Amino acid sequence: MDGGRRLLRSLKEAFASPAPRRTAFAGVAEPRLEWGAEPSRPARRRRRGHLDLPLKVAAWAARPGAGIVMTAALFGSVFVYGFAIGGGYRDFVARHGELHEVLASGMGFGLDVVTIKGQRDLAPAELLAVAGLDERTTLPFVDAREIRDRIKSTPLVREASVRKLYPDQLLIEIQEREPYALWQKEGEVYVISADGTSIDVLRDDRYIDLPFVVGDGANARVQEFERIVAASGALKSHIRAGVLVTQRRWNVKLNTGVDVKLPEINPEAAIAALAQLAKDQRIVEKDLISIDMRVPGRLVARLTEEAAAARAEARKDRPARRGPA
Repeated sequence: MDGGRRLLRSLKEAFASPAPRRTAFAGVAEPRLEWGAEPSRPARRRRRGHLDLPLKVAAWAARPGAGIVMTAALFGSVFVYGFAIGGGYRDFVARHGELHEVLASGMGFGLDVVTIKGQRDLAPAELLAVAGLDERTTLPFVDAREIRDRIKSTPLVREASVRKLYPDQLLIEIQEREPYALWQKEGEVYVISADGTSIDVLRDDRYIDLPFVVGDGANARVQEFERIVAASGALKSHIRAGVLVTQRRWNVKLNTGVDVKLPEINPEAAIAALAQLAKDQRIVEKDLISIDMRVPGRLVARLTEEAAAARAEARKDRPARRGPA
C-alpha cells in the first residue's frame, strides 16, 4: 500500500486488467451522429406578438368598415348563387356570351374584324360557321389551332392558317381544292378534283356546269372523258354526261336523250365522226334512242317507239313496186 492506503499494482498488471464491460439493452441501438448532421436544437419559442390566421381575421374584422364589406360580400354571393340557380345566368350567356367574354369585349378585345384570304368557292358565312365564330367571340379566348383544324376538316379546303392580330382582328388564310367534275355513284353526286378525289357531296347548283361522269371508277378516268368531249367539236354543247360501262368503254349521253355508244379503242375518232354527221345530216335532231358506234366504220341508229311506228306506217302506205314484165 502507498501512503494513501491504496493498493499498489504494477503497470503490467494495470494494463492487463480487462476493460470495464458496457451494458447493452436489448432492442435499443446505440445513438450515433450521422456525417454532417447537426445535433438537435430545442424548438424556438414563439415570438411574442405573432398571431395565427384566425387571430388575424379577427383583428381585421374588428377594424372600422369591415362589417359593411362582409355584409356586401355575403349579399353578393347570395345574389350570384340565386342568379345561377334561377336560370338567369343561362339567359345571360345565351344573349351576351360567357362572363369572361363579356369582360374581354368590354376591355376592347372583342372580335370585330375577320379577314379571309384565298377563299374562292367557299362562302364566307359557311367558313365562319365551320370555325364557330360569331359576334360574341372575343380574341383572347380564340383557339387558333382548333379553328384551323375545324376549317381543314371541310373537304373543299386543302390547307389553312389562322392568326390573331390584337386587339380585335383575326386573319384566316386558306387554299381550296379545285373542283374539276361531278361524279355520280349509287345515286349520290360528288364534286371531285382532277385526280378523281372526292371533295364533297353536291349540295347546290354552283358546280352544275362541270363535266359529269357516271359509274364505278369513272371518277379516276374523268380526264379520258374530257378528251372525248374535246374531240366532239360542235356536238360539245349537246353532251350532258359520260357513263363508264363495266370500266371498259364510254357511253355519251346527249341532252336530246340520245345514248351514243362509243368503242373501247379510240373513242375520240368515233365522236368526231358523229359530230360531222350531226353537222351534215342533223342526225342528232332525229327521233333516236341510241347511236351505236362500237364497231369501227359502222353506225347503227335505233329509233324511238313512236318514230319506228310512224316509219312502219309510212312504209305500209307506199305502193308496192312491180317487177319487170
